[in-house]
This record gives sequence, structure tokens and C-alpha cells, in this order.
Amino acid sequence: MAANPELVAAVKQIAAVARTGELDQAYNGYRDLFASEAFLTYRPEDQRQALRLMILAKNAPRTPTATMKEAHRAAVAALNELVSSHEEPADYEMLGICHVVLGNEDSASTIFRRALALERQRNASSDLCGELLKRISFL
Repeated sequence: MAANPELVAAVKQIAAVARTGELDQAYNGYRDLFASEAFLTYRPEDQRQALRLMILAKNAPRTPTATMKEAHRAAVAALNELVSSHEEPADYEMLGICHVVLGNEDSASTIFRRALALERQRNASSDLCGELLKRISFL
């Protein structure tokens, strides 16, 4: 099944803005997307893809801007829904990253540890386990 056309269009628009270097404008786009009523109606895998594009972006500023924090705060609500419904370790990882960006390192540590416990049950030698251990060690 194909992703929702409105979601695809929104993500393409945000990516185009980000490529121009207008990161605050791109983060505003993510914030609006994640905070929209429609976002939670999209398929979980489509939500995850949009969330990953922002949360795991390679070009993110090292020091979070206010706009970046607002976008991550909007992502937290969507991720809380995914985590409570699906218990996917990768969702927990993204949620933990959001908490790091927001300055909630204690919460992030707890979330990363939960993700690690879940992933170890599934595949203790996975790349995700290694990534989570790294994230925990940085806190």
C-alpha cells in the first residue's frame, strides 16, 4: 500500500526547504506536520519514515535551536502514540533522541534503556543494540 499522498507531498516540501538551508523553516514544517490531526491517522510505517527524516537527520545543528526543539516536542506526541501501540525499539530510540534534544537526559536514558531491553529480547546482536548502548553511554 502506498503512503498517503498528502504526507508524501508535505515531506517533499519540507525536504526541499531543508535543501535550501532554511532549517528553521524546515523544522517549522515538521512541527506543523507532526502536530496535525491527520498525522496520527497515517499508517505507522509512514509516520516512522517522516519522523526518522527529521530525528535522524545528518545535517542537524549540534546545538538545538528553539525551532528545532518545537519540532521535536511535536514529534514526542506522535512517538508516544507509536510506542504505546507498537512497542518497537526503534520508536523508543527516536523518542529518546527527542528527549535529548529537549534537554531531558534522565528521560532519554530511561527510554533508551527500555528500547535496549526490548531489542535484546528480539536480537541481542543487532546494530540497534549497539546504537542504543552508544546513546546510553553518551548521557
